[in-house]
Parts: sequence; structure tokens; C-alpha cells
Amino acid sequence: MNNISRRLFFRSGAGLGVGAFLLGGFKSVRSQTGGSIPVIITDHGNETGKTAATTAFQILAKGGSALDAVEKGTNIIEVDPEDVSVGYGGLPNADGVVQLDSSIMDGKTYSAGAVACLENIKTPCSVARLVMEKTDHVLLVGQGALKFAKSFGFKEEDLMTDKSRRFWLRWRENLNKDDDWGPPDHLKKRDEKTAGLYDGIDHYTGTTNVLAVDSNGDIAGITSTSGLAWKIPGRVGDSPIIGAGLYVDNEVGAAGATGRGEDVIKSCASYFIVGQMRAGRSPQQACEDALQMIVDRYKKVNPNFFPGEKFVALNKNGEYGCSAMSGRDNPDMVVVNKSGMMIHKGSVLIK
Repeated sequence: MNNISRRLFFRSGAGLGVGAFLLGGFKSVRSQTGGSIPVIITDHGNETGKTAATTAFQILAKGGSALDAVEKGTNIIEVDPEDVSVGYGGLPNADGVVQLDSSIMDGKTYSAGAVACLENIKTPCSVARLVMEKTDHVLLVGQGALKFAKSFGFKEEDLMTDKSRRFWLRWRENLNKDDDWGPPDHLKKRDEKTAGLYDGIDHYTGTTNVLAVDSNGDIAGITSTSGLAWKIPGRVGDSPIIGAGLYVDNEVGAAGATGRGEDVIKSCASYFIVGQMRAGRSPQQACEDALQMIVDRYKKVNPNFFPGEKFVALNKNGEYGCSAMSGRDNPDMVVVNKSGMMIHKGSVLIK
């Protein structure tokens, strides 16, 4: 990888993660990027992510499909009220309304489905799957997506929790410091120490990616999010955009993105990562390539801009990788295969 400056470098933790906990007959093992299928990964390294991945792997272990496994795993994360970046309890838009985005792609059939600005439904990835399987469309948005979900029996529920409401009220008290009105992020003047970094809850991004390869070698993936906190109502990020927040190629692998969606959309990052893997790059290298590509795009416009992206990838052989643009710690990713549950530590591009 080319150097950006003497102050920027990749600190790689690939292969250095340690097993986190035991689950039933699973044994804890050191993270290795070597291939093994079936396998499922998620970018969520917390307890919910671990539960989601290990529960979903039971589907794969019994010969089930990657598609069923990623939906099951994502649903567990979507309904977690403590997760303020996905589904129920997700942080709302500027009007205090939770609007969810999600996409799903089935490598076996080359089919995809997505929803955006979906309100009052806890599990948007399951609605996205119905868009994929029950229509000849890819993306439904807003009230149309809600009406579609209700036609299949989904019940409307309040997606705000006491926790997310408190965060929104606190943000509203300090309105306009970090809102989305004004020029594109990479054109804003920022102190070099905070360029491209978002200060906790004041301007919060977050998403979940769940990718899997089943025992037949078929690949599927889901990206699901409540989107950028305090976003302008109607804003759609990268998560429901096929090729940006998610891409799956059954002959190659899958990739997913988290972070500031605007940068991911403009770079078609997930499609780019899968393309790099097709060209022979490992999943870890492909994620790092995508970060470098984004930085290179902004060099002439704002050389001090490093948006907060994180990418995860999985190839057909079960090899995996992840990388983040910035952060004090290497990014975590949960991996479950026949060896057990493990935490993979990726690489981070830091200043």
C-alpha cells in the first residue's frame, strides 16, 4: 500500500485476535484468516454480535443456506434495544423519527432487495428479503416500504427507546453544532486532530454487516442500519445501496461497509472490494485497498480528510478481513466457522 504521509500508517492486527468466549460445543481459537466453510462473520464485536453469529451458524452447521443464516443473525442485532446504530433503539433523524435502511443480496440467484427510510418496523432486513423474493424490484422507500411490510404481516412498533430518546433530546439542546446542513463533509474546515472523526454521540454513525458462505459454497450478505444520527429526514445512506453498503458475488465473495455512507456511495466501495478479491487480493487486502482508494479521491480536495469508514469482507474460500479508516483500536469482527467463535482484529489507518 502506498504511503499517504509520514503521519499515516496501517497498524495491522490480522491474525492476532483472541477467542472471546465458549458457546456449547464451540471452542475458542485464535483468529486466523485461513479459509473454512461454512462460515459467518459480522462487524459487530460486542456480545450481541457474538450471539448473532453463533446462533446463525447453527443454521449453517445443519446444512442450511447462507441467506437464512445472515437474516437470522441480523435480526438478533436489529432487535437489541441497547444498540443505537441498528433497528430498534437506533438513533433518530433530526425530527426525532427513527428511519431504517437495509439491503440483502443472494449470491446464488444474483438477487437483491432493499428498503430505505422505513419507519416503525424492527427488522428491516426481513422486509428487504421480501422485496428481493416477492417483487421484481430492488429498492422500496418510505411509506411505500412500510405499506409493503404491513401487507406481509409486519406490525408497526415505536422504534425509539428511552435511551435513544435521551440522546436525541441532548442533541437537540445543542442544535447546529454538527448537523447536516452546509457543505459536504470533506469541504468543511476542521481541526486536523479531529478531521474525519466523529465525537461520540454528537454525530454518530453505525451499521451492521453480516456475511456468510454455506456448505454448498453459496454466499449471502446483509447490511442494516438506523443510519446517521440526526440526519436530515429522508436521507438515505449507503446501507440499502447495492454496490455501496453491500455487494455479493457467488464466484468471488462478499463485502459490507459501515461509517459515513456518503463516502461509501461515491466510491461504490463494496463493489470495489469484491472486484479486488476477484483480481486476487485477499479480503484483508481488499478492505485496505478500498480505504486507500477513498483517501486518494479526496487528496486534491482536502488532504486532511479521512472519513470514518470500516469495511468487512469474506471470500468464497471462507477467508475474511476487515479494516477501518481511523480509531485508537484495531477494528473487531466476529467470525464463526467449524473451529469455533473467534474475534478477528483487522487493520486501521490512523493519524
